[in-house]
Amino acid sequence: QVRLVESGGGLVQPGGSLRLSCTASGFNLASTSIGWFRQAPGKEREGVSCTSRTMGGTYYINPVKGRFTISRDNDQNTVFLQMDSLNPEDTAVYYCVTEVADAHGECYPIVTPGRSTWGQGTQVTVSS
Repeated sequence: QVRLVESGGGLVQPGGSLRLSCTASGFNLASTSIGWFRQAPGKEREGVSCTSRTMGGTYYINPVKGRFTISRDNDQNTVFLQMDSLNPEDTAVYYCVTEVADAHGECYPIVTPGRSTWGQGTQVTVSS
């Protein structure tokens, strides 16, 4: 079966770092664009970042630019989200998802209902 599993979340103080992992089974991550989304309590789900299937295109929303980095390790069938300089506003459950918008080597964290596969999420808590 096609599955995604996130890991790497946890509790970190403001200014700290975490690296989230999204590992696929049942398919090759190199065959799809990948997005990271997050959802904080009481708030709507928010696209954070994505990586295009080809040509290395990436995207970051303004609040995380310069702090988050998305990358692939195709040999491990894994996508990472390196999160540095974390602040309490980053607290959320983080999800990885396949098949975000992807064209001309550029992606955007928007999904089409029925096409994407979601992981179960990993909790990130930034607190002093």
